[in-house]
Amino acid sequence: MKNLLRLAYALPVDAPDALLIGRVWVDGPEGSGPVLALVTASDVLDLSSVAATASQLLELPDVVKAVRAAAPFLPRLADTAEVLANSAADMRKPQLPWLLAPCDLQAIKAAGVTFVASMLERVIEEQARGDASKAEAVRRAVIGVIGDNLSSIKPGSPEAAKLKEVLIAQGVWSQYLEVGIGPDAEIFTKSQPLSAVGTGAEVGLHPHSHWNNPEPEVVLAVNSRGEVQGAALGNDVNLRDFEGRSALLLGKAKDNNASCAIGPFIRLFDEYFTLDHMRRSELTMTVSGPEGFEMEGGSSLSKISRDPLDLVAQAIGENHQYPDGFMLFLGTMFAPTQDRHGPGQGFTHVVGDVVTVATPQLGSLVNRVTTSDKAAPWTFGIAALMQSLARRGLL
Repeated sequence: MKNLLRLAYALPVDAPDALLIGRVWVDGPEGSGPVLALVTASDVLDLSSVAATASQLLELPDVVKAVRAAAPFLPRLADTAEVLANSAADMRKPQLPWLLAPCDLQAIKAAGVTFVASMLERVIEEQARGDASKAEAVRRAVIGVIGDNLSSIKPGSPEAAKLKEVLIAQGVWSQYLEVGIGPDAEIFTKSQPLSAVGTGAEVGLHPHSHWNNPEPEVVLAVNSRGEVQGAALGNDVNLRDFEGRSALLLGKAKDNNASCAIGPFIRLFDEYFTLDHMRRSELTMTVSGPEGFEMEGGSSLSKISRDPLDLVAQAIGENHQYPDGFMLFLGTMFAPTQDRHGPGQGFTHVVGDVVTVATPQLGSLVNRVTTSDKAAPWTFGIAALMQSLARRGLL
């Protein structure tokens, strides 16, 4: 994994033009704790004089202007290449800085069933009741009834309502089709503030899961006013068997220790990287298994069925506020069906898989797979963050 945590892989291809916001764990005279940072191709710079937390930074009226004005005067924390290398969980030197997830106090939310391909796979999970061995037969049956091209259907449109009537009459309507082409998007809580892991860390599967997969996604950084300030990469680890057995297991399927990776940085929107650039993102994903298994896939954000700003508007507004902002996973079209353990078994993770999610303008996010009971326990919460900031005189 350490070979993937290098500048050439981790940083955007246009790194000199990118405003990259990260968080690093630092051992200092005031004790250990996270430090907000501006990351360049050569240096990791302390942003604490601008804002104490990532959440606070994104609340500034003109965050790009504030960061650019402060950049020449920021104290240097470390060399970027060294921090990246030290972020590998299995080779970390505790006395040196390493990267954390770039968000902190923000709620971590996710939009589900936002691509046709993954929507069909959710229907298949539901019909198979979470049993991977039944997935292929169910897939053929479902596609035989509803087809495999629903991309022309606009969610919430009159055409979608007519299709719903037809599918109900045929007995194949699903809760996943409801949020996939209905008026209301699925917005759920992926995990808790400060619980996301960063690049180089291990991601965790529930130890009782036997059918699961990575989910490469773009993650929006949104402030309390609903303004999208930037974007990062994410891996919304998915337990297909748990969620397939019952939608009421969504919390157990999604919110486990280390089940959410975000990073390596939040790239701020500016003249070099805009929302429209992000809308055209082409995500690639590779899985390299300890037994030599290799899988490649991708997710094109241009094929999303709901515009990202529509998803933001469904997450925040008169009915729901986020005073510290939120991170929003936008969903994925990646739904692997490649057989790994035998014909008809499809794909599932094994411990030791290395997952890389990448796109040119956001860099790459790299994590190794373990089980949630073996991943590093989450011990640094909001109270610990407040204490750390107080020791550094930032409260």
